[in-house]
Amino acid sequence: MILYHAESGVARITLNRPEKRNALNASLIAAVHESLARSARDADVKVVVISGAGSDFCSGADLSGLDQTASEGVMSHLETARAMADVFLAIRHHPHPVVAVVRGRALAGGCGLATSCDLIVANESAQFGYPEVKIGFVPAMVMAILRRSVSEKRAFELVATGEIISAAQAHAAGLISRVFPDAEFDVRAEEYIAALASKSSSAVTLSKNLLYHMDGMTFEAAIEAGVHGNALARMTEDARHGIERFVKKSE
Repeated sequence: MILYHAESGVARITLNRPEKRNALNASLIAAVHESLARSARDADVKVVVISGAGSDFCSGADLSGLDQTASEGVMSHLETARAMADVFLAIRHHPHPVVAVVRGRALAGGCGLATSCDLIVANESAQFGYPEVKIGFVPAMVMAILRRSVSEKRAFELVATGEIISAAQAHAAGLISRVFPDAEFDVRAEEYIAALASKSSSAVTLSKNLLYHMDGMTFEAAIEAGVHGNALARMTEDARHGIERFVKKSE
């Protein structure tokens, strides 16, 4: 269900159920979680990429699986929901940037998975949406991330109407990071990932950690956290080498 490969500082997690448009079931969610943990343990990894095999990123939850669990009790439903929440948290707490590379459709839970990533790059024909409302369901957990990515009113409109939007619309709303032409997508996405992997790993890790820990802080507390982050960054090997190179160029 998952293809995992790590090379040149990039760990690639590929959802591998193309015949089901990479629909999420318990086994796939567990495999994604384990792959994220595996990449976090790998000292050579600088960037993690999540993509989907075939023509779509992910169509959401496997509806056949949902049908089978419809009669289960609340504790079972809580366990199922928590498994997906653990994936979102694993991405948020991952030491390195996690990039969703989206081709085709990223819908419902699939859009939630993409949204939970630190960055999203998509081809111009990609589609995004949270259509859960159309079957009486709620994209509940991802709202915590969505409302941090787009305006509150746009977030509510997306979840309340189930609107499917284009990559261009998603980019304009601030939901995704970059849109590349279909014909150039593979090359441009790889260039983007390689450029990210070339940056100082310690600087990117510290930046991600600090940015997300500022959630809920007062302005004063966030500035103070920045003071400590600034001092810590200066002590890293990457910073020392970077300063040395800068001084030599200036001489």
